[in-house]
Amino acid sequence: MQRLMEVYHKLLDDFGPQDWWPAETAFEVIVGAILTQQTAWKNVEKSIENLKGAGLMSLDALAQADTGQIASLTAPCGFPRTKPLRLKAMASYIRDNYGDVDSFLEKPGDSLREELLTLDGIGPETADSILCYASDKLYFVVDAYTRRIGNRSGLFDLDEYDEIQFHFQRIIPKDLKTYREFHALMVQLGKNHCRRKPECASCPLGDMCEHAGRSHGD
Repeated sequence: MQRLMEVYHKLLDDFGPQDWWPAETAFEVIVGAILTQQTAWKNVEKSIENLKGAGLMSLDALAQADTGQIASLTAPCGFPRTKPLRLKAMASYIRDNYGDVDSFLEKPGDSLREELLTLDGIGPETADSILCYASDKLYFVVDAYTRRIGNRSGLFDLDEYDEIQFHFQRIIPKDLKTYREFHALMVQLGKNHCRRKPECASCPLGDMCEHAGRSHGD
């Protein structure tokens, strides 16, 4: 328990507050959560700016838009045959069943998560991103960076999404800001240091990471 929170504070001291997720509205968070799958955030930012410029960053506008137009605007994110369809289907589903985004997001967390997971292209990570950042609910987001860092460093020996999420949620404070910051800090660490080929020498966790310790021993 103490070690996990030590990691949090070390990363916070090194990287500073991340203030993640960058979005003007809850709907923008939902759109970004779908677009960010298997692509860099800089591509998501370009696509969201394109959608805003075309007047499509609203529930009704996106639901009514032509998928070809959506594909053109979200081209920086790749997957032109799937992501536009998922965005349009998501917007149509919320509009047709709830009328507005707030009514959808105000559902109880477990019920909302279960419903999100029935939508095309939304898995646990995307669903929990929407829950945590758009709906302000306490669901810790587990991504590939978190899994890699945890197993490589010796923080945990787990692989299943639900197991890793439970590990975090039983230890870290039940506080939305901490959930968001910890997730964002792990992403920052993964992008800058704990890559597929790790850069241990400059890593802020170097003195408490099993992998870094073995590397230094060699």
